[in-house]
Amino acid sequence: MYLLMLVVTFHSYLMAVHSCPSLCACGNGSTGIGELRWVQCSDPGISAVPINAPANTVKLRLEKTSITRVPRAAFYNLSELQFLWLTYNSITSIHPSSFVNLKALRELRLDGNLLSAFPWEGLRDMPYLRTLGLHNNRLSSLPAHAALFLPNITYLDLSSNRLTILPAELLDLWFPLPGQQGGPVQRRVLGLHDNPWLCDCQISMAMSLSMSLGSPVVLMDQLLTCSRSLGQSGLLLTQADLSRCMRPSVQPAATRIVSPLGSNVILRCDATGYPTPTLTWIKASAYTVMQKSPRVGVRWSIISLNGLSYKDAGEYRCQARNMAGISEAPIKLKVVAVTGASRFPKIKSQKTLSKSLSKNRKQIFFKKPKPSPAASSIFISKKDNQTLISVKSFTPVNETRATAFGAGKVVPTKKYIKRRKINLLPVSKRKTRMFIKTTPELPGKSTSALLSETETAL
Repeated sequence: MYLLMLVVTFHSYLMAVHSCPSLCACGNGSTGIGELRWVQCSDPGISAVPINAPANTVKLRLEKTSITRVPRAAFYNLSELQFLWLTYNSITSIHPSSFVNLKALRELRLDGNLLSAFPWEGLRDMPYLRTLGLHNNRLSSLPAHAALFLPNITYLDLSSNRLTILPAELLDLWFPLPGQQGGPVQRRVLGLHDNPWLCDCQISMAMSLSMSLGSPVVLMDQLLTCSRSLGQSGLLLTQADLSRCMRPSVQPAATRIVSPLGSNVILRCDATGYPTPTLTWIKASAYTVMQKSPRVGVRWSIISLNGLSYKDAGEYRCQARNMAGISEAPIKLKVVAVTGASRFPKIKSQKTLSKSLSKNRKQIFFKKPKPSPAASSIFISKKDNQTLISVKSFTPVNETRATAFGAGKVVPTKKYIKRRKINLLPVSKRKTRMFIKTTPELPGKSTSALLSETETAL
């Protein structure tokens, strides 16, 4: 009984391998890598994807049929399939899981259908896919997430569709900046012609980069036209005035910041470029982000970090992006422990500072006092048959002090000038010296005149 079941199973397998779907042609072909099993269905009467194609089929062609949709797991039993052509049918929709189990597929062509959208996420079921043809469909947009599923595609034909805008993510994929590619740059062939492109910096940059020496991308046709560029239509991209297009340039306020633990810090970067770039901060941390565009082509952004902790330390990257490309700049933040020497002096508040300034608005003047009349006295005495004449005088010195009210206040203080001694006797009589104590001259009379009068009186 077991042997009978085995024979039936083997026979079913042989039938599945060697059978051919109705209205289709099957055959073997030899190439440099060996025998290939192919199936070709091109009868207009076929309205659904055949489910009984041989399991060892390597190449399947469904062309010029009435197929309108590709259902889920339509080719699940064709695990050896390498070439799948679904060209010039009437396909309007493809299920995202239509290509499950096609792990050997290398080429997928869907030219000449009625597709207005394509399930880009379905490409992850075909890891070895290199060629994708979507020529002559009705695709009106390319989503940004399509770039996630196209890194292995080396031939992509998007010509003769209704595309108007090329996402920046695709430009980053096809023309990576130096240092961004993870390995050797892949050579790609792109078909972008015969689309009503909006002539902006993005498509202009793609074309100019593809024409540069050593470009990793080659365009099938470089005659791209603009359908909506400043009210113009049918204008060649090479004739459009796109001189204002400029990749972003990022300038941080500081590239290295050292801040104490628990303090607040603000990181800022400025970016220029046209169109006006958008800014993104890259760092896994909790912070607030604010962006402003003071004028066209210029944008700045800040992040506020409050109550710094050690986990806030590290490298923050400010990334600017526009249709012409991306650019970024790093900012390194170091958080240090607070010590007594590193404490910051207290700064007076604005209110206290204003009050202090208002108090001292009056200037302090030091007034020069008027000279006071000098007081003097003359003393005559005899000692050892010597006549001593002593002139004693003093001038009060006025001292000016500044008060807290701003005005100069004169405070009289008695400071006596140092006295000096003068001998007035004739030389012949100078046995004992006579000393006269003098001070600066009195108002109206000089000291010499006063002494002269005194000598006459003697």
